[in-house]
Amino acid sequence: MVRRMPHNLVITIPPASPSSRQPAPSTTSWRSGGGRRGFLRLFPWIVGCTIVLWIFVLRADRPPLRDFTALPHRPIDGHKPRPYHPPYKGAGLSPTATWAERAKTVRSSFLHALNGYQTRADGYDELLPTSGGRTNNLDGWSLTLVDSLDTMWIMGNRDMFRESIGKIVAIDYLLPKEEYSRFYEVVSHHLGGLLSAYALSGEPVLLTRADDLAKLLLPAFNTTSGLPAVGINTSSGALSMMGQESVSWANILSNQMEFKYLAHITGRVEYFNKTENVMRKMFETTTPTGMFPTMWDLDKGVPLNAHYSAGEKSHSALHYLLKQWVMTARTDRRSLDLYLKSISYIINNLLYITRKRQLLYVTDIIDGELTHRLEHLSCSLPGLLALGVHTLGISLPLRERELHLWAAQGLAYTCWVTYTDQSSGLGPEEVQMEAWLDEEGEPMGRWMSHFEEWEKSGKKGNGPPGTKQSEETVPAVTEREYVPLKPWYLLRPELVESFYMLWKSTKNSIWRDRGWTIFEAIERHTKTEYGYAGILQVDQTPTPMKDEMPSYFLAETLKYLYLLCHNDDLIPLNGWVFNSKGHPLPVFEWSSWEIKRHGMAL
Repeated sequence: MVRRMPHNLVITIPPASPSSRQPAPSTTSWRSGGGRRGFLRLFPWIVGCTIVLWIFVLRADRPPLRDFTALPHRPIDGHKPRPYHPPYKGAGLSPTATWAERAKTVRSSFLHALNGYQTRADGYDELLPTSGGRTNNLDGWSLTLVDSLDTMWIMGNRDMFRESIGKIVAIDYLLPKEEYSRFYEVVSHHLGGLLSAYALSGEPVLLTRADDLAKLLLPAFNTTSGLPAVGINTSSGALSMMGQESVSWANILSNQMEFKYLAHITGRVEYFNKTENVMRKMFETTTPTGMFPTMWDLDKGVPLNAHYSAGEKSHSALHYLLKQWVMTARTDRRSLDLYLKSISYIINNLLYITRKRQLLYVTDIIDGELTHRLEHLSCSLPGLLALGVHTLGISLPLRERELHLWAAQGLAYTCWVTYTDQSSGLGPEEVQMEAWLDEEGEPMGRWMSHFEEWEKSGKKGNGPPGTKQSEETVPAVTEREYVPLKPWYLLRPELVESFYMLWKSTKNSIWRDRGWTIFEAIERHTKTEYGYAGILQVDQTPTPMKDEMPSYFLAETLKYLYLLCHNDDLIPLNGWVFNSKGHPLPVFEWSSWEIKRHGMAL
């Protein structure tokens, strides 16, 4: 039989015959022979396809726990955190598994605090952790939520992070005409928090909200001197001193990182110009000490007093001098020079040791008189010194490098002692150190004098005076060589921040161990049903609690403790830099057109 196909194609079909028929397919079950072998051959493919579907379909909305590489913007010039397991080795280092469990425990504490806030104080600034109440103490813009955003991301709470974005979008930054926002606090908490969360996640709406807020805050620079005012009304742009006669050095300088990073990623020249005017004022101002005093005249733009400190009114300004140099890929040399001059003055004039325990501390000088007071806020200085040594490296002369690191370790140890001497294991807000005086009442404890004598003697022992690391505590109040002036602990981050910086820069596990000890004390004495509360008497257990949970506890204290415990280098110090409220911002490099447009003198 012949069939004709298109194009004259001929196909010949042979006649059917019994001998030419193919055997019928076997009806034998797959369980009994060749079918089983076929199934076994297909089984790996079935499993593989199932796994692929699970990864790409079922988990599509759940990004990896710490994937910092998939950022949709490119302002970071490649300096993104890349998780890795550095080969930390050293005596006393806990096993990796132990530290991993500790990091999880810190994360659980963060979730306990945040859940308490979201349950009892959602939409308000802060939770009242003992009563379960809520309060607005900084404009009512969900302060704790904003401060917690980057901590959520870093700890891997991505679903919670995404759920929070809708609340961020709903914040109304316009204040009633009779109210004023504290410029410094809003910049460091809100603007810094939004920018950090954006840099980590790449969520565009966070940049939009940061830009919205920055535009409203920009009139704060519209003063006679160009230095930012204390308070601003975000609706009218009206300025206020908020009851102050002058403005602190910290207030006028602690905005450089936030506005300059925002200028870089938005291209808005006004953000750069306003903050750079402040730096020009710093460059033009000369002081007899090389360091700037604590208070300034806002109208004239000049220093008002002769009070030099590393404490409340100055500490964040010191940080920003170094950190804006780090953040701009180490190009802002003039800011670095101001930092080095300030640190030189502090080391030579503000560092003292006690007579017996040789506790190294940083004090204030007011009109030439030493106060011998140590603030908890000053406990961030050792971390700053460690960061400086880490980032400057061999560009810092060897003697200065060693000097800065010795000072950092000695200061951190003294702050640690003020914790471990207390029955609660938590440190006071401020202490009065026992001055080392001679028979005529002249100070004998100037650290640099003792350091230079140690150098001349051939550097005997394990280090200069004031740097000995001991685990001994002194329970007897009369033998401690200090007295608490403010005996409360307010969940502050400064010491654990310094421990984190020292751990990363020296790899000495003693700082990690001490940080964990502080965390255990926090768990033991400050945890409540709803969150965590400060305590009123650090040397009394049990102690009355203060019904406050500051937002910085989630933004800084728990973040630094988590990073200290985590075995991955989640936020590398060479690629990110923390603002004054613990919000990491990425290192970037000004492009050639930005340098030209802004008229930068690099």
